[in-house]
Amino acid sequence: MAGGWFKEGSIHDNIDAHIEKAVRKARNEMGKGESLTHCEECGEPIPEARRKAVPGVRRCVKCQEAADESARGTGRRMPKGR
Repeated sequence: MAGGWFKEGSIHDNIDAHIEKAVRKARNEMGKGESLTHCEECGEPIPEARRKAVPGVRRCVKCQEAADESARGTGRRMPKGR
């Protein structure tokens, strides 16, 4: 549906541009170089498969998930109906 102020498809183009920018930013922020053998947060060993899959990994999966949740600032959401 075209609006009077926007050419048709411009909103979708804008959304696509934002998504592409976010993907580029995420790729640039990904670790590079040598992965750690042990998590910098908890000290637990980081499995070899994770070190190979994520170059420059510095945390175990559990600590990375916690860091991601903290970065979002929202924590876990409550199920609907509560």
